[in-house]
Amino acid sequence: MSETGSYAEVIVDIPVREMDHVFHYAVPAGMREDICFGCYVLVPLGARQVNGYVVGFSEPAPDVRIKEIVAIKDKEPVFSPDLLELARWLAEYYLSTTARALQWIIAPRLRIRNGKKKAGTMSLWPGITAEEAAVFLSKRKRAHRQAAVMRLALACPGLSRRELAAAADVSCSTVDALVARGWLKNVENHAHKRHFAGLPQTFQLNDEQAAALQEIEAALSGNRPETFLLHGITGSGKTSVYLEAIARAMELGRQAMALVPEIALTPQMVRLFQERFGERVALLHSKLTDRERYDEWRRIERGEAPVVLGTRSAVFAPLADLGLIVIDEEHETSYKQEDHLRYHARDVAEKRAKLSGAVLVLGSATPSLESYHKALAGDYRLLKLGGRVDGRKLPGVRVVDLRQELQEGNRGIFSRALKTAIEERLGKGEQAILFLNRRGFATFVVCRECGLVLKCPRCDISLTYHISGHLRCHYCNYVETLPDFCPKCKSRYIRHFGVGTQKVEEEVRLLFPRARLLRMDSDTTAYKNAHRDILARFCSGEADILIGTQMIAKGLDIHRVTLVGVINADATLHMPEFRAGERTFQLLTQVAGRAGRGEWPGEVVVQTYCPEHYCIIAASSHDYEQFYESEIKIRRSMNYPPFTRLARVLLAHERQDLVKQWAAILAERLQQAAGERQESVDVLGPAPAPLSRLKEKYRWQLILRGTFADSLRAVIKTGLDGFEKVVKSRDLLVHVDIDPLGMS
Repeated sequence: MSETGSYAEVIVDIPVREMDHVFHYAVPAGMREDICFGCYVLVPLGARQVNGYVVGFSEPAPDVRIKEIVAIKDKEPVFSPDLLELARWLAEYYLSTTARALQWIIAPRLRIRNGKKKAGTMSLWPGITAEEAAVFLSKRKRAHRQAAVMRLALACPGLSRRELAAAADVSCSTVDALVARGWLKNVENHAHKRHFAGLPQTFQLNDEQAAALQEIEAALSGNRPETFLLHGITGSGKTSVYLEAIARAMELGRQAMALVPEIALTPQMVRLFQERFGERVALLHSKLTDRERYDEWRRIERGEAPVVLGTRSAVFAPLADLGLIVIDEEHETSYKQEDHLRYHARDVAEKRAKLSGAVLVLGSATPSLESYHKALAGDYRLLKLGGRVDGRKLPGVRVVDLRQELQEGNRGIFSRALKTAIEERLGKGEQAILFLNRRGFATFVVCRECGLVLKCPRCDISLTYHISGHLRCHYCNYVETLPDFCPKCKSRYIRHFGVGTQKVEEEVRLLFPRARLLRMDSDTTAYKNAHRDILARFCSGEADILIGTQMIAKGLDIHRVTLVGVINADATLHMPEFRAGERTFQLLTQVAGRAGRGEWPGEVVVQTYCPEHYCIIAASSHDYEQFYESEIKIRRSMNYPPFTRLARVLLAHERQDLVKQWAAILAERLQQAAGERQESVDVLGPAPAPLSRLKEKYRWQLILRGTFADSLRAVIKTGLDGFEKVVKSRDLLVHVDIDPLGMS
């Protein structure tokens, strides 16, 4: 126990704002040798006993009655001083509590259950290759799942039974069946021993890669906590730069972490890291069991795994001497936690890098507008990779004007250009992907003759169609009636927009009756393992055409795919949120990258009612800078990020009348709080959330906009304090989202 104080400072493990402060507890004589900073303890609080975290030692005021700690639940510290500092920043920045932030940071330790058997790792039997097994298994009925497991076992050695099943998106029984047939064997782990040693190989970098690495290495060597934005087109070799930078950090005696959007879609990344760094790599992702995650967490804590590869929550990994953080595809929305503590891994990584004196590298072919704006402003260092490593060209993109198709009598889903392109691929025995750019909860209204989309006159956000016939803005609650004729060209072809995957499949079967089809959407992937099952079948050549939504837009590397058809580029383009153009550009760029990844050149056909839209034009020419210049002007004129900051307050309740009434009361409190501040803070709404009912609860929201994040937080704190004094309902849910990425 510390000599600076005989009483322990404890944060109780209750994620309630009123309880987010330090309590003092006396340390019984029998615990004084074991108590330490970071201990997990049991303490009395009122008439009950609760868990808590020891965050220091001091002497309280002499007139304060002090209770004793009941028990020490974990003698080893569950967090370090720097992670406590990060937790306090999380609580302040995202208007949460220190206890809730600590729960996210030490979650692997809290979730562990005693008595679970340690998992072994799966390995191919000597002399058997995954290719040989796949050829054999492909002849057996329903064996495509087993074939996918075999390929993954070879590509990613060292995975446990559960890890292998999760990565292949199959049940554990599928893996067990392969063990029973003698194709796989279960190798027990001993003392965390891994079955991949790692190779000391280096990559032959081109001039652009070497220049980028040199800048990162200089920051590492100079102990400068800088942030780099590595902007590299698809196939430019960003991963090689990451691996070399991590190797340099380790040579300097420091540790590194790399975040990816989704482990299941990036088995190649796992294989590259394990081949390079061997047993020094720890994997942290949602597919691990609690025990497996805890084991990896402990290896990291003990210093046995100085390299961490994982998804969003891996940003909290207990690395003691963090020198480098890499975030691949930094623009991806999956880095944003959408419930409970609504943090963004990129922002947390930036704060943690500053606390640790680490270098942060953000990589993307389509950076978020905020990150690119910071790079141009000098807050980040911009590094560019403008060419592909293998010299292959990006696929050609053809934009089809659906307005012209309508004028020439084609009222079907497919343009003539796309039908011709599909016929050509089928004739050559190549594969095609038909991408339906669709988000299910909102429907916009478009004129099919002139392309006009009805928008809110106040917010420049597309109005959402409701079955009542009204159009509503989900930012400010502006409402108007669906017109009978287009306000611009007077056409009668103005309707709410929406085409489903089933409709696309029906038309494909009519047009191409001999084509073999697979569909991937929320319906076909509802059962367990469906996602990986469908992809495995398509990869093995069981189908000619794959029809799907956004889940097929990234992560697919299928060499026989030479055509990508985008059925409706406008669906995300006119979503009721200000980032719609950015989302569309990123999505089109991603899906375009699925074509021509093998020996044959690729082609992309984009169907749209707005071919003149700047994001469609920029995506068709793979020109990020052109997109940025157009988008940033709109953001500036409409006073949206990166020129302002946003916050969202969401209310949910089972009764629609009550939640609407309470939202109005909260809006009044927030407006009053905003009026008391010198900095301007706008309160938009209240309005129904775009997803107006979820899990039997009605949802209303308010949007706050201001120049400074501190002002937004202060207004929300004051407004909620006043609101909670008036409205007291245990059934009302109130969620605060700082820097929201979506408004669903």
